[in-house]
Amino acid sequence: MIVDCMIEDKRWASVDIEALAEAAASATFSHLGVESAEVSLLACNDARIADLNADFRGKPTPTNVLSWPSDERGADRDGDKPLPVDPHDPEIGDIAIAYETCSQEAEIAGKTIKEHTTHLIVHGILHLLGYDHDRDLDATLMEGLESTILGNMGLADPYRV
Repeated sequence: MIVDCMIEDKRWASVDIEALAEAAASATFSHLGVESAEVSLLACNDARIADLNADFRGKPTPTNVLSWPSDERGADRDGDKPLPVDPHDPEIGDIAIAYETCSQEAEIAGKTIKEHTTHLIVHGILHLLGYDHDRDLDATLMEGLESTILGNMGLADPYRV
């Protein structure tokens, strides 16, 4: 098991969040050549993620996904690859995902909740690995990886209009 799931909101069971998380993590790690990594995932609701968002980012509103990397792996220069995962310390961090926001975003985008959830988990894992989208070249790199990983999983490019 590479993803340790804690399901706080029972609605996540209907989309088999554990299987989605394992598949997303496996596809992400395989594509990036990460041989050993572990992630903790909290499958919660909007109220819980709003509390976490307030506590950690000073934004008391729901969001779709949050991530807490165990180490700072981000690249110093815009567009560079992040630092590699230490193979002797496979725990790369924690992710939280909110059911209501994820469900609403999927509906608005015309996607299934499973497809959107898979994208958000890949997105969160990339953050744990040091990828980001704050700077232009970093965003291009991260979004390209998301599109490729999801495409390898048979899912549509989330950034294609």
